[in-house]
Amino acid sequence: MAIYIVKVSTGSFLGVVSWDNISVSLVGTEGESLPLKLGNFGKDFNQGVEEDFEVKILQDVGSELLLQIHNAYPEQPKSSSLNPDAWFCQELQLISPKNPPLHFPCYQWLEGTESLVIRDGAAKVIWAESSPILLEQRHLELKRRQQKYRWNEYFPGLPHCLDAKNLKELDPNLRSSTNKNVLSPPSAGLSFCRQMGLKMKRMLDRKGPWESMDEICEIFAFLKSEVSEYVAEYWQDDEFFASQFLNGLNPVLIQCCHSLPDNFPVTNNMVAPLLGPGTSLQEELEKGSLYLVNHSLLSGLSPGLIDGRPQYVAAPMTLLHQKPDGGPLLPIAIQLNQTPGPNNPIFLPSDSEEDWLLAKTWVRNSEFLVHEMVTHLLCTHFISEVFAIATMRQLPMCHPVFKLLIPHFHFTFHINTIGRMDLFKPGGLIDKSTALGHVGCLELVARGMKMLTYRSLCLPHNLADREVQGLANYHYRDDGLQIWDAVERFVSNIIDIYYPEDRSVFQDSELQSWVQEIFVEGFLGQECSGIPTCLETLQDLVQFLTMIIFNSSAQHAAVNSGQFDFSAWVPNIPTSMRLPPPITKGTADFLGSLGDVSTACHALILFWGVSDQDRDMRLLGTYPEVHFTEEAPKQSIAAFQSRLVQISQDIQERNKGLDLPYTYLDPLHIENSVAI
Repeated sequence: MAIYIVKVSTGSFLGVVSWDNISVSLVGTEGESLPLKLGNFGKDFNQGVEEDFEVKILQDVGSELLLQIHNAYPEQPKSSSLNPDAWFCQELQLISPKNPPLHFPCYQWLEGTESLVIRDGAAKVIWAESSPILLEQRHLELKRRQQKYRWNEYFPGLPHCLDAKNLKELDPNLRSSTNKNVLSPPSAGLSFCRQMGLKMKRMLDRKGPWESMDEICEIFAFLKSEVSEYVAEYWQDDEFFASQFLNGLNPVLIQCCHSLPDNFPVTNNMVAPLLGPGTSLQEELEKGSLYLVNHSLLSGLSPGLIDGRPQYVAAPMTLLHQKPDGGPLLPIAIQLNQTPGPNNPIFLPSDSEEDWLLAKTWVRNSEFLVHEMVTHLLCTHFISEVFAIATMRQLPMCHPVFKLLIPHFHFTFHINTIGRMDLFKPGGLIDKSTALGHVGCLELVARGMKMLTYRSLCLPHNLADREVQGLANYHYRDDGLQIWDAVERFVSNIIDIYYPEDRSVFQDSELQSWVQEIFVEGFLGQECSGIPTCLETLQDLVQFLTMIIFNSSAQHAAVNSGQFDFSAWVPNIPTSMRLPPPITKGTADFLGSLGDVSTACHALILFWGVSDQDRDMRLLGTYPEVHFTEEAPKQSIAAFQSRLVQISQDIQERNKGLDLPYTYLDPLHIENSVAI
């Protein structure tokens, strides 16, 4: 007989209660113990408390390998009408009479009659197990998870998602790893909107055009930020318009232009006065001083109806110029659709103020659609969910890649399920606030999916392919590269601890199954995407993991956090247009072209919701759940956190000299995961 002490740490979240339902079994090299109930006098497993339990094991199980946790004493019949309480187990420690203490990280909800097998957190050589017991348990663990977490096709051409129609169908560990009673952001926004009073409610019901700019100011007065006030003051300026391609919501489309597209017939006579004396369009193209933003993804999409009224979509091309001395980036030509001709004029800064402003506003509307559906929804929300599902299905909890990635999927399933359930349902906020409606928006996502590549998801390659290294004042690029480098160093340090050489990566069958499933289910087996189907070297693995963490944290922050800031002033980002793009100059109707009052108000509800900060926010590099228990990875985490602090200080110092500070990639504002 051996006497063990089992230390149990229970989570401090709402709903964490258990009434003497917990038992454990110890699995060792020589066998498995009988289930042993954990219990002391009085109520056990109290919220946020670590408790000690003494257990006596009669048989010799050999060297300890695994702990099995049973929520509901195994003798209780499964058919019992009792509903055992949910329990959130943070960690267990096993203190044996002959070996050093073992730490078993858990961080799992257990509900009903459920068992969980966990392994010592310090286990290293996890891809070449020699113990048949461990191999069998790992196989059973993955089989259970693959049955629990199934893939589903939500819409043709989109990455596959989790098979869950609503939050009730989500496993409790996917609904939230902290508080299970979380209000969805759109509902929070609607609740806030209802508190605005009858005046705002009346505008929500207004199905007509804006009568004056004063009405827009009335909406703006309800809620604003320092950035949105700056936007409201400078939104008509060409320099601010161009700067949003660098540091606004969608800083990923602008690219160097060495030759104009055939369908964008800008001539030297049109733009020569804007390029400066003694130069020409061809010379500026050769020097790499011209940049293009092309919204061709929108071409041919059919807009929907809002309140029975047809909406309109453009697919513009915008040519911009920045002098080699680092002067401001400025727009010099805009064509609103992809097919050139007499009914598709090229608008210039020399046109009337009304024509030029309306042309820029059409570009801003196109920016909104591509940003929301492709840059934001597809490339952060949907892609992060792909990585998360594959991780849950293919990697055991003790796998170092599982431990590394799991904090970066916190809340992602919950928020994505809410989006599919609420935002994209017929008659939901997408239908009420966007020109494309929910079907057209999903078609746009599918188009974006065809263009998505591995290189586009890796920031250094993305920037190199767009040739934007010469652009001045491109803070997204500069800050993003610092964050990418910090994440890459951190990942490299962690991987070096567990994988001694390239061969150990290639021979990790679980890792290879994981990346193969990402390719097939997430990227639909499209070889043109460049997504790897296997990982052969340490460098391959480090880049792939860096890409996942960066897009699930920093990239999402860059394209999500400023939505309210840039959209609160309605004319800067109109989400729908109620008149078609002008086909001749001199016919601009600015207010009449903007979406209806109610359309803008419903869009603001959405933007307010996704800017909600009253929630469980975990900043990049903070890991409250201690999955790594050894000293080496803990040192790597500390070094990562230290580097992020330095990056934050550098950004804040830089921002002191900016009229409009760029804060979205300050680590103090980057969340670990796609969580809102």
